[in-house]
Amino acid sequence: MIVKKNGMKESEPQNSYQFYYLSELIKRPICVEKLENRIGKLTDLVFSLTEPYPEAVGIYMEHGWGKPSTFIPWEKVSHLKEDSIIVRPPDNATYPPFIDQAGWILLDKHLMGRTVVDMDDRRVEVVNDIHLLMSKEKLFLVHVDISFAGHLKRWGLGKLKWIKEDLISWKFVQPLSVEDVVATGKVSLSVTKNQLTKLPSEDLADILEELPEEEQQALLLGLDSEKAAEALAEAEPRAQRQIIANIRQERARMIFSEMSVPQLAALFSVLPYDQVSQFINLLDKEQAERVRAILAERETTARRLVSSAFLAIKKDVRVGDALNRVQHSGLEYHNISYLYVVDDDGHKLLGVVDVRELIVADQNKMLAEIMMAPVVTAEQDDNPDDLAELFAKYHYRMVPVVDSADNILGVILYNDVMKTMATRIKI
Repeated sequence: MIVKKNGMKESEPQNSYQFYYLSELIKRPICVEKLENRIGKLTDLVFSLTEPYPEAVGIYMEHGWGKPSTFIPWEKVSHLKEDSIIVRPPDNATYPPFIDQAGWILLDKHLMGRTVVDMDDRRVEVVNDIHLLMSKEKLFLVHVDISFAGHLKRWGLGKLKWIKEDLISWKFVQPLSVEDVVATGKVSLSVTKNQLTKLPSEDLADILEELPEEEQQALLLGLDSEKAAEALAEAEPRAQRQIIANIRQERARMIFSEMSVPQLAALFSVLPYDQVSQFINLLDKEQAERVRAILAERETTARRLVSSAFLAIKKDVRVGDALNRVQHSGLEYHNISYLYVVDDDGHKLLGVVDVRELIVADQNKMLAEIMMAPVVTAEQDDNPDDLAELFAKYHYRMVPVVDSADNILGVILYNDVMKTMATRIKI
């Protein structure tokens, strides 16, 4: 990876990149091909609200004195130098005037100085600068800076390094529309309450992991107990400890009631002993005893880690019908990586079909005709070390667990095994 110090060059390798702040680019001279041909200063940057990150579509340049504004398409930008922006000549005699279009946003006009609010419209901070990434001759909006350092850079004091930046990913901060920003002066967390329930638990966990403590709690408050439990179970140990340290007991009780015993044991295993003692008392008697048993054993077996979120379909079902079952299963994507083929009684495991193979197979064939057999399986008494070795050897995303008669009991996900391996502690 090559990082350029002095801006992008047309001959640079395709994998090079450079970060900029909007405050560094505002008022930078714009020159056609060489420094002597200066035509003005950068007034603003125009971005298109594309996914996953907005992309620059051009430079907005005001001239004043009653002259119309100018729009320089981004493909005309040749170099971003430390003291200037070099552009290619216009196709006609002059660059066109700026004409706003749907889905476009001006960074300085629409974002700088705007208030960032959380989902419940509580004020958090102010956008003091905007963090940009240049990659392969394209410029992307990746973060907003809410720190005082960003405020200083806007006043030309960016060389004062004693205050750190405080960046929030654009994934979590964006306006619902340009009109909303202009009318309210606010931008908000991009995930609304209505959208939260539709996000996969892994994505919610990723969001929780990146947010600071105050915003983690705001996000958690926007989730119902079931969704909060799913996100908490998927989060990494550091985020789990941070969330639990700030959660109210009654809220914790409601979330714990939605979690399985293995999930609770995995969660409690990363907490300090005094917190475990405190929170385990929020469980009902049977749950508490089972969680204590798992923590005391330290060696959780495959049978305790098993998940019932999988698809098992009989061997004489046609591929087309099986695909329909997959599409209407209601399972999250990571639970339908594989489809397990069982006998007529629906219990004995006979084979496995990768869902990707299912999509391209002849729709009229039977599952028994396209399945792979024998199947790599875990025994119900396998310990985490055995399971980790199994995943390391075969690189599957999930493995079925069977009893002595090859009846499928459920599946184990790779992530669950890795979390168990990483979080086992003495209790």
